[in-house]
Amino acid sequence: MAKTIPERSEIPAEHKWNLASLFKDDAEWERNLTALGGLLPEAEKKKTSFGADEDALLDTLKAYEQYLILEERLGYYAQLRVTEDEGNSAARGMFARFMGLSSQGQAAWSWLSPAIQALGDDFVDRCFSSRKFADYSVFLKKLRRFKPHVLGEAEERLLALQAESAQTAQEAFSVLTNVDLNFGTVETPEGPKPLTQSTFASFMRMQDRDVRKAAYLQFYSHFEAHQNTLGSLYAGSVKLDKYQALVRKYPSARAMALFPDNVSEAVYDNLVSTVNGNLPILHRYYRLRKEILGLDSLRHYDVYVPLVAEVRASHRYEEAVDIVIEALRLLGEEYIRTLRTGLLGGWVDRYENKGKRSGAFSAGTFIGDPYILMNYKDDVLNDLFTIAHEGGHSMHSWHSARNNPFMCYNYTIFEAEVASTFNEQLVFSYLYDHSSDDSEKAFLVATRIDDTLATLFRQTMFAEFEKRAHEIAESGEALTVDVLRKEYRALLEKYFGPEMAFESVSDLEGLRIPHFYNAFYVYKYATGLSASIALSERVLHGGKEERDAYLGFLKSGGSRFPIESLKLAGVDMSTPEPVQAACRRFAEDVEKLAALLHRNRSHRRAAVRPRNCRQLRQLS
Repeated sequence: MAKTIPERSEIPAEHKWNLASLFKDDAEWERNLTALGGLLPEAEKKKTSFGADEDALLDTLKAYEQYLILEERLGYYAQLRVTEDEGNSAARGMFARFMGLSSQGQAAWSWLSPAIQALGDDFVDRCFSSRKFADYSVFLKKLRRFKPHVLGEAEERLLALQAESAQTAQEAFSVLTNVDLNFGTVETPEGPKPLTQSTFASFMRMQDRDVRKAAYLQFYSHFEAHQNTLGSLYAGSVKLDKYQALVRKYPSARAMALFPDNVSEAVYDNLVSTVNGNLPILHRYYRLRKEILGLDSLRHYDVYVPLVAEVRASHRYEEAVDIVIEALRLLGEEYIRTLRTGLLGGWVDRYENKGKRSGAFSAGTFIGDPYILMNYKDDVLNDLFTIAHEGGHSMHSWHSARNNPFMCYNYTIFEAEVASTFNEQLVFSYLYDHSSDDSEKAFLVATRIDDTLATLFRQTMFAEFEKRAHEIAESGEALTVDVLRKEYRALLEKYFGPEMAFESVSDLEGLRIPHFYNAFYVYKYATGLSASIALSERVLHGGKEERDAYLGFLKSGGSRFPIESLKLAGVDMSTPEPVQAACRRFAEDVEKLAALLHRNRSHRRAAVRPRNCRQLRQLS
């Protein structure tokens, strides 16, 4: 019987998030939206009184902070209401009106950053030393770092006016690949199924190899038909990065991208070189995959099909929360009490309903609970890990908001994935240690291998491609589609190793990665996982000191640059060691999986010893 997806109105209140910590209802949100509009004239007033006077600067910062706090609350509430049911036109209307007013607010306050940059160093230093500016000193220091890269008022205005048109390449790529391209259908044993950007991953996980191959070749044939357009769009995005770096006086586009987090380019290079040095480990995994699948030749469409059948363990949502809490008990009573209360209280929108956004996310704010959207299913073990993952994000937000002023409470993307994947490491250890079933252990290890491969090795490969593409453009060479495909194929061959046989269209993968239009972003996934592995090992095998150091990282919010906050937690991402340790753990998992799978094979052979040739034929 087909499952019926309920309407939003049919979901019990206790299974929905309670947005009252932001606004008690839509009517209160409407009143506050009007109040936000009433704050805009204050921006112009502060501009006329702004000058090299401490009290005037302080009053301006307080007014700006008041505006931003209310804007954040309004924006998150409206966005969360949209995700509950994306077909809800009233919620979409709320969000559209918020975005319109928010744009006006950005314009009204756009004078502030250049004005602060124009202040004299002696005056700003006096402000830094004054206790009156304690809540704003980090904000000011981070903002002032950009002074060498800020242009004159007229030039800044011109760049601001280009902001919308600068999105053209990214938007055209999205429309082409998600809307205009029609990939058709693929024949399966259950009949024809639609092939889309979303369903492609599902096809690649199917056990039927003929279906995987057909879907793969059909999918990339459409990209090949539009390769020149796709190549031109990406080349245009790279050229824009190059232009912005030159205009703002950065040595390169990569240096510009890493500057806001104060991350040295050496961190990026350490990641690439360390992963490159460990590629034989990855190649060993692909040999194992080839062996387990029983293939003469491993193809690109064979690398995502699961090696281990998913464990069909059923956990009601409340039971899954209990498991997660037990796994995280090392983090102390306050952490698990707060998380349990949130997960079982009003933080989480638990189950699927019609129109609800797919997947999962955490949305933390300074005022309000750190909300979690899920589409939880009792019989999907990965959803239990998703509770831990999103709970990690939410507890990071919870600690950050309670230990920092608003102007420096929000942590960076560089740090964001640490708290979430840290929790996953602890849940894995708990489930593995409490399991006596080799099949379940093999599934857990295989899942962690796939996650590490996707996050550490694959994202580093993407990071290496981005670096090379920008180097080509910045050297003055033409970034043609042939050049892009050649560079990407070389990386495919290097990372997948000698076991892999590629198709002529395989290198077109490099033209379909949406993250490439947000340059030098993907490396953060790899560094984040490396940091979380190192910190989880410290906490698992340490004591109160290691736990408190990790909790101190969660509490630091945006008060420090990410390398500094992680170093205080116990991991130094400016060195190659955390990445090297993550690669070692990957190698151990590969050998562990090989042993478990071979042991399971032996057990199955021993259990079905045939008594005669007829029985043997039946079993085969």
